[in-house]
Amino acid sequence: MSIGESLAEARRQAGLTIGQVSQQTRIRESIIRSIEQDDFAVCGGDFYARGHIRSIAAAVGADPVPLISAYDAEHGSSRTLRAAEIFDPVKPVKIRDPRSPSLSVFVAVVLLAIIGFGAYRLVTHHSDKNHPPKAAAAASHRATTSGTPTAHASPSPSPTRSDVVIQLTANEDCWVLLTRRSDGSQIFMGVIPAGSSRTWTEKRAVKMRLGNPPGVVLTVDGKHQSTNVNNPETLSFSPQSS
Repeated sequence: MSIGESLAEARRQAGLTIGQVSQQTRIRESIIRSIEQDDFAVCGGDFYARGHIRSIAAAVGADPVPLISAYDAEHGSSRTLRAAEIFDPVKPVKIRDPRSPSLSVFVAVVLLAIIGFGAYRLVTHHSDKNHPPKAAAAASHRATTSGTPTAHASPSPSPTRSDVVIQLTANEDCWVLLTRRSDGSQIFMGVIPAGSSRTWTEKRAVKMRLGNPPGVVLTVDGKHQSTNVNNPETLSFSPQSS
């Protein structure tokens, strides 16, 4: 059974429509249909094709590992991509240089700006001299007539010992799936771009699926977590006992 047939069969067994899978994965329905027909040209490259396969497999309850292996066997093994290779345009974009405004227009704009600023300063200075700000006067009156100290907003509470705090910093693009271990409900699913970070604070045990473990730095409750060099990897974390 091909990759597309496997994903389509898993979707039907899960009782999901293509539209429902599209809502869960944020992948367009036309792309999902093409993938189920083993047409990956619409994905825009091997990197995005693998990410779509992982996302769809997670949504329909299929194991993405054999599907990715099958894709690599058909389209060539994956290699680590630099962020510049992913986001650089395939064709150079030609940008037309705007025509420089004439010198006379530039001088006229500068003169108008100077005249307007001078008039604003003159009016403002005259107004401030004759009419002190009401807000400042009211604040001065409160300071002299009231001895009650001003209340300050309390800082936001920090995570308790019963929380598990997960921080992921991506040195390379990495697909991440975070679910609650008790009921399998999804907390996060998507690609974290290189150079960005995400933090999750959870009160229950969670399971994290990493598509590119060597490309991330992972800390849990402030402690660095070692990741496997194989792709992908599944990790589990639980809150500390109070």
